[in-house]
Amino acid sequence: MAEADRPIEASAQDQGAGSSESADPVEYEPSADADIATAPPVSRETEPEYGGTPLADQIADETRRRIALETAVLPLPVQTRVFTISNQKGGVGKTTTAVNLAAALARSGAHVLVVDLDPQGNASTALGVDHRSDQQSVYEVLVADLELAAVVRPSTEHERLDCVPATIHLAGAEIELVSLVAREQRLRRAIDKHLASMDRPYDYVFIDCPPSLGLLTINAFVAAREVLIPIQCEYYALEGLSQLLSNIELIEKHLNSELRLSTILLTMYDSRTNLAQQVAQEVRDHFPAQTLETIIPRSVRVSEAPSYGQSVISYDYSSSGSLSYREAAAEIAQRAAAAAQKEGN
Repeated sequence: MAEADRPIEASAQDQGAGSSESADPVEYEPSADADIATAPPVSRETEPEYGGTPLADQIADETRRRIALETAVLPLPVQTRVFTISNQKGGVGKTTTAVNLAAALARSGAHVLVVDLDPQGNASTALGVDHRSDQQSVYEVLVADLELAAVVRPSTEHERLDCVPATIHLAGAEIELVSLVAREQRLRRAIDKHLASMDRPYDYVFIDCPPSLGLLTINAFVAAREVLIPIQCEYYALEGLSQLLSNIELIEKHLNSELRLSTILLTMYDSRTNLAQQVAQEVRDHFPAQTLETIIPRSVRVSEAPSYGQSVISYDYSSSGSLSYREAAAEIAQRAAAAAQKEGN
């Protein structure tokens, strides 16, 4: 029986010969991956972009953009820039854009006011401002000639950011404004009067419009000097753009000769789809001067932030949505400064 076991023992010894304890040392040869990891960096012209993988590229790109933003000093405008953020199509990111651009500019040193002209009051919610029905709001300013200063509220978002809230009463303002004198001019007069009374006027005023082309939106167009249109990177977003541009031209011709379309911001961009890329390219082809280079990607963080009464910049400062809105704010400020310098020369 013992002799019969010997081949099995020998066999086990043979198998053990392959273990690390009994195996002869083998010279280590680094793999190709190890060579890449330890090799000195070479120029971008001779290697794949960044790390060569989509995730590595994204991380490297966002790091580079963050560093550029942190070192940038945004120029302040010489006089107040009043923007109307408008698009009659709902769900394209008007309120999100108003709130996050305002927060980004306030963090960069600007003094900013957001006027919530949407009866839903979403901008007020995102900026942490009480807009219950018993609060005074922009409704009293439009209908009862209340001073704008009486309804300006500080935002919890930043000390340099204020908000004029909207309440549900604003839903009936369209009807009440019809019979009032100078019904299209009421918001402009209130804003201009408030700015003139301030020791240091706001650097930026953003007016968040409802998704319609009624009297509230007309008041916003008359009050503003510039129009910012957020465009969702989907086909339907392009359909109503021509109608919106026609209305801007009519306002410019009859009610506000200073109004101009200065900025188009592409929002909810999904780089994985050909449609988003086509829509973005079509917008750039038609509006090369107005369309910002910055594109706002689809982001869960951007959607989550309002439920906490915050902008995405406060909610998740390091997120891609926060980074993109900060870049858009910087581009808006820098473009205006460059244009002013060009005119001065």
